[in-house]
Amino acid sequence: MRRLRHHPAVRKLVASTSLSPADCVLPLFVCEGEGVTSPIASMPGQAQLSIDRLITEAEQAQELGLGGLILFGIPSTKDALGSDSTCEDGIIQRAVRAVKNAVPELLVMTDVCFCEYTDHGHCGPLTEIDGRTEVNNDATLELLGRQAVTHAKSGADVIAPSGMMDGMVGAIRAALDGANFSHLPILSYAAKYASAFYGPFRDAAESAPQFGDRRGYQMDFAANPDQALREVAFDLDEGADMIMVKPAMAYLDILAKVRAAFPGVPLAAYHVSGEYSMIKAAAASDWIDERSIALESLTAIRRAGADFILTYWAKDVARWLSA
Repeated sequence: MRRLRHHPAVRKLVASTSLSPADCVLPLFVCEGEGVTSPIASMPGQAQLSIDRLITEAEQAQELGLGGLILFGIPSTKDALGSDSTCEDGIIQRAVRAVKNAVPELLVMTDVCFCEYTDHGHCGPLTEIDGRTEVNNDATLELLGRQAVTHAKSGADVIAPSGMMDGMVGAIRAALDGANFSHLPILSYAAKYASAFYGPFRDAAESAPQFGDRRGYQMDFAANPDQALREVAFDLDEGADMIMVKPAMAYLDILAKVRAAFPGVPLAAYHVSGEYSMIKAAAASDWIDERSIALESLTAIRRAGADFILTYWAKDVARWLSA
């Protein structure tokens, strides 16, 4: 076996897993204001950006050949229904229009959910069920459809619902089709787990739940892995065009099972904030080499079956690979 490893050119020739800038989608956090670059303490190298600063990032993404952007909005005011998220002139709607005007050829995905927009931090309007306050699944569906349509009207290229509501893909597909956006694809966060690895993201998006947690609607990490396959099958039946597993590194087994079960479906993985921040923290202490660990981690995600990766290292990957 060492004969296949002895020479660098032979190793490259027989390699079966590749990683390129086009495989990477960059998540960005958009806030109100002008000239704002507000560093996120728990995510070194990442920041909340006002729309004018977002444009600069979008231009860089295009120049580096990235697969695209996915945008998360942070409104100036929040309420129980997350009203800014369904507003034609909301933060994310204006951000999409600005990016598409500045860099029309760049692929723009939008996260469709409510946790960044509600004052309670949950992924939809609330209701009382058996004495417990929970997200009202069915009431959320109509709002998700409205939100998706405003994103589409603003110029989004891909709609990415992340709330893990039952029936969300079907509701969004119906709303998009009814508004003459039947051509727009849906990237569903189909197998999204209730994970502690999301901690830094909740700082970045200002979306931490004000009470309880999201285990009532996101997947249980101790559940039978085949539950992920059921979730994916439901979303595909409802009209999803692409599917996602989230988180990535701690769920490579899930990623591989989904790839094996749905071989022809475009599959994404989200290398999430906690996975990113842990490597950043270790690298800052000189315990590991950030570039080597990041590239190895992202390659492992591709090897497990991901066609593309949502990663905060997207720009770094492009620069590392071109060096």
